[in-house]
Amino acid sequence: MANIKSAKKRILVINTKTLRNKTIKSKIKTLVKKVEKAVEAQDKAAAESALKVAISEINKAGSKGIYHKNNVARKVSRLTKLVNSIA
Repeated sequence: MANIKSAKKRILVINTKTLRNKTIKSKIKTLVKKVEKAVEAQDKAAAESALKVAISEINKAGSKGIYHKNNVARKVSRLTKLVNSIA
């Protein structure tokens, strides 16, 4: 455990940010699963609407620094390709 006041504060701040990052990442995982489930059910309309929401949230996470820009691009690309695979 830290002894210096500033180090103690940094620990608190890091814990707060870690919690925020975890909740956002969890939310994105849930949205991705919704897209995958809609694709699995061959429901084009539901998949596209879920994709729109998922892309929006992934981009927000990228702009907040939770994901690297290349990671964001990869996630969006894979989801879009998956939805487009529905005939």
